[in-house]
Amino acid sequence: MWITTAAQLAEKLPMTAEELAAVQAVADRYPMCITPYYLGLIDPNDPDDPIRKMAVPAPIEEEEGGSFDTSGEQSNTRVPGLQHKYLQTAMVLTTNRCAMYCRHCFRKRLVGLTDEEIAANFGRVTGYIREHREITNVLLSGGDSFLNSDETIARYLDALTPIDHLRYIRFGTRTPVTWPERIDGALCETLARYTSKKTVFVVTQFNHPREITPEAAAAVAALRRAGCIVRNQTVLLRGVNDDPAVLGELLASLTGIGCLPYYIFQCRPVTGVKNMFQVPMEQGIEIVENAKRLISGMDKAVKYCLSHPAGKLEILTKTGEGELLFRFHEAKDPARCGQVFRHKTLPDGCWLPDELTLG
Repeated sequence: MWITTAAQLAEKLPMTAEELAAVQAVADRYPMCITPYYLGLIDPNDPDDPIRKMAVPAPIEEEEGGSFDTSGEQSNTRVPGLQHKYLQTAMVLTTNRCAMYCRHCFRKRLVGLTDEEIAANFGRVTGYIREHREITNVLLSGGDSFLNSDETIARYLDALTPIDHLRYIRFGTRTPVTWPERIDGALCETLARYTSKKTVFVVTQFNHPREITPEAAAAVAALRRAGCIVRNQTVLLRGVNDDPAVLGELLASLTGIGCLPYYIFQCRPVTGVKNMFQVPMEQGIEIVENAKRLISGMDKAVKYCLSHPAGKLEILTKTGEGELLFRFHEAKDPARCGQVFRHKTLPDGCWLPDELTLG
C-alpha cells in the first residue's frame, strides 16, 4: 500500500503527535505519496536523512515565497497538455500522477492535484506534432509518463514513431528510482516493439547515491535490454546532494549502471520548494566543479543548468567581479542559442530575474 496519510507514515517512521499533525497539514495542501519501496530507503533514526527530505512533507513547505510556474510553462502551451518552448522540442504532459510526490517537484501546482493542464485531446496533441516539422523530438512527461498504462504508452508510440521528422522520443520518469517494480516484463516488451523503429530515451532522476540500489540498477538494465537509452538529470538540493563527495559518488555510480548523467539542474524557486531546497548558484558552481574533480571524464559529462523563462541556461563560472557567467544552452528565441552573458548576483542568489539584462 502506498503511503498517502500521516497515519500510515506513523507505522513506519517514529514521529511525535505534533510532527504527524504537521505532516498531514502539509499533505492536505501538497499531496503525499510514497511507495513502500522508497520508504524502505529512509533511515528512520535520522530526521535529516536525505531520502526522507525528498519524500516526507515538512512544515517549511508552507512558508511564503516563490511561484508555481518558474519557467513560463503556461506561456509555452500551444494546445492543452502540449508545450512548445524550444524550436525542435515538444513536451506533452501525459498525466498528473507520480509514483511518489517528490517534495522538490517543480510542478507542485499540478502533480497529484489537478488535470487541467494534462493532454486531454490525443488527436490535437499528435496532430500539432505532425504539422510542425521543425519538431525533431518529443518529451512525454507529467507527472510521470510511466504512470500511464502500457496501453496508453503504446498508443503514444504508435502515433509518434511513424512521424518522419521525429528523430527520437523521450519518456520522463522517476519510476526506476521510486518504484522500480514498474519496470516489469510487460512494459519492457511494449517499449521493445518500438525501439527498432525510433530511438527511445528514458530520462530519470537519481539525486542521491543511496537511491542506486540493486533494484534500481536492475530496472535501468531492463530498460537498456529493451533498447532504450537511459539518461539522468539530477537536481541540486540542499541537504540532499549539496556536497561534492556525495554528488561525485552519485555521478560516478550512475555511469557504472549505464544511466548516463547529462544535467545537474539548479532547483527552481517554486512555492513550497525554494525555502527548503535551493542552493545559491555561487555555491552550486563550487559544488559541481569540486565533484567533477573527484571523478573521471565519462562521469562528469554534465552541464549545470537553470530552466529560465528565456531558456535553459548553462551556469558556467564566477568571473571574480561579482558576476556569474551563463550560456544559452537552449533558448525560446533561437537566435540566443549559444549566447554567453554575465549577470550580477548576490552570494546567496539562487535564481535570475524573469527579465534578463544581458551583459
